[in-house]
Amino acid sequence: MDFAKQVKDSVDITQVIGEYVRLKRMGSGSRYIGLCPFHTEKTPSFNVNGALGFYKCFGCGVGGDVLKFVMEIESLTFWEALKLLAEKNGIPVPQRSEYSDEDSRRRARMQELHDWAEKAFRENLAGGAGSEARAYLARRGVSADTASRFGIGLSGSGQQLVRLFERQGVPHEVMEESGLVLRRQDGSGYFDRFRGRLMFPIHSDTGKPVGFGGRALAAGDEPKYLNSPKTPLYEKERILYNLHRAKDGMRKRDRVVLVEGYMDVIGVHDAGVEEVVATCGTALTLAQIRLLKRFTTHIVMNRDPDMAGAKSADKSLETLLTEGMSVRVVQLPGALDPDEYVRERGAEAYRKAVDEAREFYDWYAAWAKASFDLTSPEVRVEVLRRMLQTVNLLPDKLRRLAVVDNMADILEVPKGMVLDEFKKAAAERRVDVRRKPETAGFHPNEQLLLRALLTNPEAREEILPVLKPMALVERFRTKGIFEVVFRLAETHPEFTFSDLEERLPDGEKALLAELIFADDQGGESVPFEQALGCLRALTESGRKLQKEEVKKQVKEAERAGNLEEALRLMRQLGELDHEV
Repeated sequence: MDFAKQVKDSVDITQVIGEYVRLKRMGSGSRYIGLCPFHTEKTPSFNVNGALGFYKCFGCGVGGDVLKFVMEIESLTFWEALKLLAEKNGIPVPQRSEYSDEDSRRRARMQELHDWAEKAFRENLAGGAGSEARAYLARRGVSADTASRFGIGLSGSGQQLVRLFERQGVPHEVMEESGLVLRRQDGSGYFDRFRGRLMFPIHSDTGKPVGFGGRALAAGDEPKYLNSPKTPLYEKERILYNLHRAKDGMRKRDRVVLVEGYMDVIGVHDAGVEEVVATCGTALTLAQIRLLKRFTTHIVMNRDPDMAGAKSADKSLETLLTEGMSVRVVQLPGALDPDEYVRERGAEAYRKAVDEAREFYDWYAAWAKASFDLTSPEVRVEVLRRMLQTVNLLPDKLRRLAVVDNMADILEVPKGMVLDEFKKAAAERRVDVRRKPETAGFHPNEQLLLRALLTNPEAREEILPVLKPMALVERFRTKGIFEVVFRLAETHPEFTFSDLEERLPDGEKALLAELIFADDQGGESVPFEQALGCLRALTESGRKLQKEEVKKQVKEAERAGNLEEALRLMRQLGELDHEV
């Protein structure tokens, strides 16, 4: 069996996609629906058919099998997606070269370089040269055990990685592309990007080191934090620090705590809040929000408690709400960062602060009240307008009204004024129109017959030879799909749904997706007797249409005085009446 087919047959597409998308089962069949991970929507239009191993979004049009999904969602090559699925499901991976490609081999080599670098950095921290870095960690409340769990290390002073990679036979251009090594400006050689810094490995959500953040230890060493550049392994806009450790806690607690930096993550994690992540020096991006949505739709933001932090939260809010996230904000007293708060007030105090986090609108209104002179009508209106633009992103009308009412109380402004501004903002609110499969135009018997040929081996074996020569296929809306089915059956008698789908032009692919998601039973096996009944009904329907056509021709022949032709057509009509 082809290895790709073996993997696709061995994995449950609903379980794989369910790690990225919250799926809801529709009825008792194998159809599931959720919010599409590839575009922004408020009403689910992303469908998954477990029985046929296929997904389709009727909002943005994406669709395919489980391998295509993993390739798209993880930005992987075909071989990388295949290998990832196989390893996750305990399927031995062939080591033959045809199951790889140049891009996959290049990324695998870079992954190896990052593995070596992480090991070297950790050994540096544990060795004699790491005493100053260990003392710094101790002052920040990071124990040796915590440093080990988070893979914290220390970069060398010059060319440690260059020499290490050279001993392993790594070409200089590969070293440079990895982002770990730089070429000297005069072209005289290469040196390590990170030198004498406290190193925080940044992992993918599967736990592989893909980049590093290096904190300066020496006075005057700028920048304070130096991150890996963009590489084939690492894009900071698509990575969240600590996600691979946090995701189980996120599922368990149904929330994620977002903090600013590496030390904050470590301090909060040590306080027992395992569902904590941080961005890698960026504002929260759409790609990162969609990463979080794989595990929860509730986010607690613990950003810097200053003007910049408030603006950062405000900037992220529209995207968070558009993506269907519920947002709360932690306000720590004393202008303390999360790790500082844990060290000064204790783990229990921090957990309590997170549990009591205020809904964003309550926090924002209180913050605005304390930060602005709301006696000024212009300032008051501006604050209201800014808040109401985000309030209108809430999908539930009653929830929007409740938030507006509460805002009026916190800001101590007349409710009539708030409601007037709310109505103005609501008038500009974009309406999200749900995209549904267009199921009109399918004859039920045609639909069931095609499903039977896709799901029932007996129907395929017995019905296909009878159906193929029938003229009634020409009248099918799915004529093009049936023609491909006929051709596939000759060369691949045991073809799968994916085999059929990948051979169809785009228009026919959309039609096939329409058909299998037309109802909640679209992927269930159709019993042979039911399929046979569909064939008989379609045959009878075709014969009736043929008889009507012959009767019409008889009348035309009689009007033309062509009695010989009329008699011939009458005999043909009699044969149709007696046809079984």
